[in-house]
Amino acid sequence: MSPTHSHLSGAGGDGAIVGAAEPFRVFVGYDSREDIAYRVCRHSLLRRSSIPLEVIPIVQQDLRESGLYWRDRDPTESTEFSFTRFLTPHLAGYRGWALFVDCDFLFVADVADLLRLAASASAGGAAVMCVHHDYAPMEATKMDGAVQTVYPRKNWSSMVLFNCGHPKNVAALTPEAVSTRSGAYLHRFMWLDDDEVGEVPFVWNFLVGHNKVDPDDVAGTAPRAIHYTSGGPWFERYRDCEFADLWNQERDAYEAEVKENVVDGDGDGEEDGKAAMQVAPAVVSVDA
Repeated sequence: MSPTHSHLSGAGGDGAIVGAAEPFRVFVGYDSREDIAYRVCRHSLLRRSSIPLEVIPIVQQDLRESGLYWRDRDPTESTEFSFTRFLTPHLAGYRGWALFVDCDFLFVADVADLLRLAASASAGGAAVMCVHHDYAPMEATKMDGAVQTVYPRKNWSSMVLFNCGHPKNVAALTPEAVSTRSGAYLHRFMWLDDDEVGEVPFVWNFLVGHNKVDPDDVAGTAPRAIHYTSGGPWFERYRDCEFADLWNQERDAYEAEVKENVVDGDGDGEEDGKAAMQVAPAVVSVDA
């Protein structure tokens, strides 16, 4: 069962951003083993956003059936979206800015702030923007036993703002390239010069177990997007990980909203006059 994508037609206070002709597009990597993680990530994005959003799952099987992706599975791939994330500019029509995030993210702040960073970066010629992590995982495995691969610029590609129409992205990130280029070429942004890889504050890709909140600068170091990179509380092994309580609260809010939509039953997607996201039942339990 493929997940649905969601559209939230909200309004925000930044006219330069909200006045855009279409919603800000957020592509989320989808893995069938982590369906509930995708749905909670999507929920956290939508309910905190002050601008129109369209949240779109990147489902590998759908891409294969559409002829957009055909590379063989590599033993180093820990998720179904290890390489398909780089199709984001193509899926966005090579226009505007779009965000890619792994499904194991929880947004606790308004994603509109990220779009403002992208708007300021456009003048500087950035092709992508991401957190420049200096990260070497301590565990040999992650999630449900997947191999933890170590490589330069590890986790840089787990949250990327793509300037989809940038000439180098248009030329390099085609279905052919994403299906054939090496993992090093893609994950290290080797089609770009270093000055074309803009930097985002680490709080937007706050790695659980690696990044820390500075008690002397809580406002500047508290996470805005939590990344359960080794595994989140939807896996039994990580049920008590740092920030598990925040993810559980978001899951509960998501499940409550699903129940409200079922009770509403009229198919209009509206609750008390407020736009609500379109949802389908989760197909994986939180203890999967």
